[in-house]
Amino acid sequence: MMKKQDLLVMFLLCITLCMHPQQPDPPGQITNDESPINEAYLFAHMMHGDYGKLYYSVSLDGLHWEILNNGKRVFEEYKGHPDICKGPNGDYYIAGNTDDGSPDINIWVSKDLINWKLHSVYTPNLKSTPGYSEALQRIGAPKLYYDEDSSKFIMTWHTPHKEGTKEDPERYWASQRTLYVLSDDLKSFDETPQRLFDWDMGTIDVFIRKVGESYYAVIKDETYPTLYWTTGKTIRISKAPSLLGPYSLPGDPISPNFREAPMLIPSPNDKIWYMYYEQYPGVSYGLSIADNIDGPWYQASGYTFYSDWDKYSLPEKVRHGCMITISKIEYDNLVNKFGITKETTTKK
Repeated sequence: MMKKQDLLVMFLLCITLCMHPQQPDPPGQITNDESPINEAYLFAHMMHGDYGKLYYSVSLDGLHWEILNNGKRVFEEYKGHPDICKGPNGDYYIAGNTDDGSPDINIWVSKDLINWKLHSVYTPNLKSTPGYSEALQRIGAPKLYYDEDSSKFIMTWHTPHKEGTKEDPERYWASQRTLYVLSDDLKSFDETPQRLFDWDMGTIDVFIRKVGESYYAVIKDETYPTLYWTTGKTIRISKAPSLLGPYSLPGDPISPNFREAPMLIPSPNDKIWYMYYEQYPGVSYGLSIADNIDGPWYQASGYTFYSDWDKYSLPEKVRHGCMITISKIEYDNLVNKFGITKETTTKK
């Protein structure tokens, strides 16, 4: 028969466990005897209070991120919504624009993600886009992807065709459509931009990835959410058999409403997908996880600043950009160049 003190110990233990639940860690990490397929990650981003400028954070597990350069800019010339892709020769390219009203898209190139030089300036004739002569002079968030199958770069961005009004400011955002051009070298481009999707809905922050035999366009649904458009302002995915489509209607939301700037990376063991997205205007991040890009996706707990609850963490005040995989050598070079700021989650 149990003694009273034993029963008391068991009771207190149960209370402690209930108060501090240990949730399972996200899948995709490596065990002690494994080597990662994806060794490290770079998050190129802007900061709250310094919108459009370039900052770096890094991670070894795709879940816990630390800021470089003591939270200062890493490349003063850059302005835009950071997006980096790796070309066929191993060089990195980053696209940006001074602001949405600027007619130019600027592209820089780097061999090491540290030293950048201007590669080209592209000025699209937006009104020449077939079926989109009403396009306004706006270029939002240019993004790059290199397609190995076609040996082409594709650059996407969003352009609206209606001005907002005092009575209906959302009209501007709902009119955003995703355009693209192709290029062999990011110096010369197609003469005429094209619409990426043959369906009609507001889309921004679109990027493309090939997974298996299919192409996926990760989008932000830019229609305002209502009872009759419940998917508004969420992250969704469209699928196509080829780079240029036709793309399916977007699937179910991966994120809650009022999320944007999605970023997709594979886990260290390359078996799981991590999809980050920004909550605005509160400046925080969500993370959804899947073992198949077609889903289903679930949301991990993070950004609460409770150390026994958070399963991922990012530096405070980071704003949107892009995440890419890098080698451990590239990670070490970035840390050696800029220095790393170790941050700990606050336990409450």
